[in-house]
Amino acid sequence: MGSPVVLGIESSCDETGAGLVRDGRLLGHALASSMDEHARFGGVVPEIAARAHVHALTPVVRRALDDAGLRAADIGAVAVTTGPGLSGALQVGLAGAKGLAYALGVPLYGVHHLAGHVAADTLEHGPLPDPCMVLIVSGGHTSLLLVRDLARDPIVHLGDTIDDAAGECFDKVARVFGLPYPGGPAIDRAARAGDPRAVSFPRPLASSSRPLTSGAHDTRFAFSFSGLKTAAARWAERHRAAGGPLPLADGAASLQEAVADVLTRKAVAACAEHGVRTLVVVGGVAANSRVRSLADERCAAAGITLRVPPLRLCTDNGAMIAAVGDLLVRAGAAPAPLDVSIDPSAPLEYASLHPVAGAGARQA
Repeated sequence: MGSPVVLGIESSCDETGAGLVRDGRLLGHALASSMDEHARFGGVVPEIAARAHVHALTPVVRRALDDAGLRAADIGAVAVTTGPGLSGALQVGLAGAKGLAYALGVPLYGVHHLAGHVAADTLEHGPLPDPCMVLIVSGGHTSLLLVRDLARDPIVHLGDTIDDAAGECFDKVARVFGLPYPGGPAIDRAARAGDPRAVSFPRPLASSSRPLTSGAHDTRFAFSFSGLKTAAARWAERHRAAGGPLPLADGAASLQEAVADVLTRKAVAACAEHGVRTLVVVGGVAANSRVRSLADERCAAAGITLRVPPLRLCTDNGAMIAAVGDLLVRAGAAPAPLDVSIDPSAPLEYASLHPVAGAGARQA
């Protein structure tokens, strides 16, 4: 008999997702977004997001089951995002997952949201090579990770953002440029008509060389997009102060090029230094057309295999959480305790995340 069907539930931000996975194969999934309700505020409003999850969770699970041609009784395990994310939003998803697991008499697994993004690629391209390099680029996170067995081994951080993440930079600059929320897709669309060489925006922490002194902080694989955000904002302010029209397409294309350049340069350098032949690019910003094309170009030149999930699996979704749950079940991982809670600021250490309120526990 094969592995059980795993239901995955994602509710860390403004998308309510449910997915069903068995033996590494996506059976069905559904998604509801409250993005339109946040757009007029220029960003996600936590209370609005939490209320939207309350209304959407049950219908989304039903739609995922219908998409898979399954019934609730076919579910053999439930996986749910327990962090990081918005506290109220995470609580809604966890409460729903606990209720379903209890009612069905099946085990519950807590999952780290970012590990879900990593696992999303397995639904399209199969098991991850051991080892592989993973570049996570999203609205709140930008990290370079060395990943071995995702279900069993600790995840090694080679570098993280020290201030704004890549997606956060896109969102904030888009607002200055007068583009709608979410900023990433808006920047991508505007950039299509622009010249990526029109504006010489900085490449923060672009160097991949080793620190010159023994006590220096190693930033070879770290990221910083706050300075780039400020440079783009000042460029727009100068144009407006001069009374001329803002060359929006050129600004968007140049910003996008700067972000893609830094991300892909560091990722390929990390692969070379650690002898890794596969780069996996995941997260919402992995949907950016220039990030994808430049990663493909540079990986091909370096002899590195590039894996990027399809667009529908780049942004937050329940299928990616189900994929982690499926890996944990097949690895024989212990289910979450009955008093599992959430950790809105959990660092990515392992794929499973079983925090218990008041116990200071972050790990499985």
